[in-house]
Parts: sequence; structure tokens; C-alpha cells
Amino acid sequence: MATDNELASASNRRPVGGAEVAPRRWEGFDGVSLSGARASLEPVDANRDAAGIFLAATEGEDTDRIFDYMNVGPFSTEGQVHDLLVERQASRDPVFIVYRDNETGRLGGMGSFMEIRSHAGVAEIGHIWFGRAWQRDARATEVLSLKMRHVLDTLGYRRLEWKCDALNAASRAAALRLGFRYEGIFLNHMIVKGRSRDTAWFSLTQEEWPAVRDAHACWLAPENFDAEGRQRCALSDLTRALW
Repeated sequence: MATDNELASASNRRPVGGAEVAPRRWEGFDGVSLSGARASLEPVDANRDAAGIFLAATEGEDTDRIFDYMNVGPFSTEGQVHDLLVERQASRDPVFIVYRDNETGRLGGMGSFMEIRSHAGVAEIGHIWFGRAWQRDARATEVLSLKMRHVLDTLGYRRLEWKCDALNAASRAAALRLGFRYEGIFLNHMIVKGRSRDTAWFSLTQEEWPAVRDAHACWLAPENFDAEGRQRCALSDLTRALW
């Protein structure tokens, strides 16, 4: 049986944190331009992008549903989009970017880097939406993979976050498919379009990223697609195996 002195000594050896991290400040996201085999990411330019974003947001069937869980949209005029992009072009957190098809030059959606905590090496990818033509398409996956690679490889951030409305089953499934780890629900986290939102949190750490990056590279490889562009192996199968 432990003596009183031994018990007192053990109680004084309480944990006070994880591994030490050398003081530094991680870089920000202004002016980010990225390019992949299928798509590219560019900083928002309201005058250049308004028409293309409006088309991506309104072309196809049932497009209002794209914005069910977004804090903006749907849009009825190009002018609405232009006004929004003027605001987003000036924003420094979130930092907004648009997604462009490399072959056609047409825009397919937009998103952001946000919740940037450069003192801690933590950031989030958010405000993500794709037009109907890009949904369930390799271009969309490539765009998100490029964003993840930029945060965790190029900038060396320690943690990348994905958050969404807890009711948004498609976004939650997308996070898991991409290799993020589910962390839980923040109740009454925010108010969006006049409604209370519970938020589902997901994360990917610097230590977890190399295995996820390899899964992405395997899925995006040309040999993973047949002549009609159909995937041979699902990304969710590759990332699910990691956990």
C-alpha cells in the first residue's frame, strides 16, 4: 500500500500539456493560387468572377438546395453575386477562393480558408459549395485535396478543421471520405439564416496527414479511372482503412 508521502508525490506529477512546440508563427493565406491536373484555385476577383459564379450557382436542377446549409444564397441575380464577391474579396479571414476547370476555364464553385490561428498552426477549410456540374466529380475532390495539401504540407499547419451543420449529412460524409476524423457536436453553436445551428466538428492533424495524402494520390491517379471517367476504387474505402 502506498504511503502518504508517495500519494502526495504522485498527485504533484499531474499532466500540464502535450509535446512541446517551438514558438513560431505560421504563414497566412493571402493570394493563394493552386493548380492540379483538373482544376485550379484562385483568389476571388468580383469583376472577373461574378458571372461565372452566378452561372455555377444557378445552372442545373434544384440549385436552391445547394445553399440549404450555407450562410448565403440562393441567388436570383448576378448583381447579388457581385456584391457578395466584393465583400469576400476584401476579407482576410475567411480568405475566399474560386474553383476553375483547367480545360474549359469555367468556374465550378468557391470556398475559403478560415478560422486562421497562425499562432497555433490551426486553420479550417469552409464555405464550400460546388455547382451541380462539379458535384460527385473528380474536380471537386481534387480541389479539396489541393486545399488540404496547401495547409498541411506547404504551410505546415499542425491541425486542419472541417465544420458543418450537424444536419448536413452530405458534408459530414464528405469530411469522412476525405480522411477527416469526427470529433463531436457543438450544440447551439451559431445562428444561420435565423435558425439555431448545431455544428459537427472534424479534424486532420499534421501527424495523420501523410497517410491521408497517399490515399488521395492513389485515388486521383489517372489509372484509378476508366475510359468513361468512372472510379475503380472509392476514396472512402482508402481513407476508412486508415482508422
